[in-house]
Amino acid sequence: MNCDGNTKTSDALEATFVGNVFKIFDHMPIGINFVDETGRIVRLNKAMLDYFGLTHEAEGKHISEIEPTSRLPVVLKTGKAETAHRHTFANGREAIVHRIPVIDNGKILGALGIILFGDLQEVYILAEKNKLLRDKLADYEQDKRIYKTKYHLADIIGVSPESKACKEQAQRIARSNSNVLILGESGVGKELFAHAIHDESARRTGPFIRVNCAAIPETLLESELFGYEEGAFTGAKKGGQPGKFELADGGTLFLDEVGDMPYIMQAKILRVLQEREFERLGGKTSVRINVRVIAATNADLEKLIESGAFRSDLFYRLNVLSLKIPPLRDRRDDIPKLVYHFLGVIYQENGLYATFSPECMTALTHYEWPGNIRELRNVVEKTALEAEGRVAQPVDIPQYIRRSIKIRKSRTHEEEGLVPLLQRIEAEEIRRAIELCGGNKIRAAEYLQIPKVRLYRKLKKFGIE
Repeated sequence: MNCDGNTKTSDALEATFVGNVFKIFDHMPIGINFVDETGRIVRLNKAMLDYFGLTHEAEGKHISEIEPTSRLPVVLKTGKAETAHRHTFANGREAIVHRIPVIDNGKILGALGIILFGDLQEVYILAEKNKLLRDKLADYEQDKRIYKTKYHLADIIGVSPESKACKEQAQRIARSNSNVLILGESGVGKELFAHAIHDESARRTGPFIRVNCAAIPETLLESELFGYEEGAFTGAKKGGQPGKFELADGGTLFLDEVGDMPYIMQAKILRVLQEREFERLGGKTSVRINVRVIAATNADLEKLIESGAFRSDLFYRLNVLSLKIPPLRDRRDDIPKLVYHFLGVIYQENGLYATFSPECMTALTHYEWPGNIRELRNVVEKTALEAEGRVAQPVDIPQYIRRSIKIRKSRTHEEEGLVPLLQRIEAEEIRRAIELCGGNKIRAAEYLQIPKVRLYRKLKKFGIE
């Protein structure tokens, strides 16, 4: 077989095809010019030559010699197309221009310039409309990224009966359209459950808007929640601005730390929940909304009601459905799973690999965790950094935690309850080591820093194959 002959035939066909394409371009009423990767002109079609009063002698010259205002060199540098741009040439003429890079296997080979001539008024109008549509689409895509849920029910880690009950209740709550009140200490995961409820609900395609009632100054909270009209106050944006209730229309508004909401604002929130409408700050017309409210707090709202700091009628409006998330100390079975999860996150974020010894894990399960899951995440990272390159031991745990842990070995019933937990932790650690070592048990023993004979005994004990 004559491969050289085939190659020559192929090259000839390609040359013929390209030549015919250029002939077609010569009959088109738009200007077309090709430049190579250096910016030198490869071909100008007839409309381009006529428009600029040029001949084919211009081909081979750099585009900037022919048209100093050309942005094709910029496109060659960035590799990014510029479409429907209004451009004024050096001769004072205006046109709509498209500039498109020619890329093959990631390499920029050249660029194509297309110029639209003639009566451009309608073209300008269409180009402007196209730009507005593209801007609106970009805003919509940005809103989708900003106002969508970050967490799903599957992201909530918990194997304890208490955690499983919370997730089951969250699923039931999601099926309703009523307002929800989530209660729990700081750091237990109230916001995760709020995201998950929205994501499981019929409103999942709508926005999820979060407001931290404790983080916004009282003077700004009203405009933040209800928005404002142009001229409502000094510094108000032209055209006004929608508030969080308006942005959440068709979706869910999450009022975090609702127990810290100023009393005067509580009455306004109550009215919105009752009437499903409100007025912007400085506005005269009502804005109708369809919003589900999920509120969360670590405060005891009933005590706040007794002291006169929180409205009972607002409490009843919010507390149609409720979810109480227990503190981490009441669901200690979740701690090993959470630790493994955070170790994985730390590896992804920092490239820091670490593992915890059973003794280290036992110490963590006996701490009271006043800061709950948020504190655990912090402690896992601190301990992993302290023990970088080896298996973390109790001595690597922050000192304040070691001081606070009180394991009363004299209490036999506590020891009896501890043994099954330790065995589960140890078995999980062994499975994880074997998986990380690609199933090689000898390497897993080295990784765990135990004799391989001891590892095999434990594999038999825990029924691990």
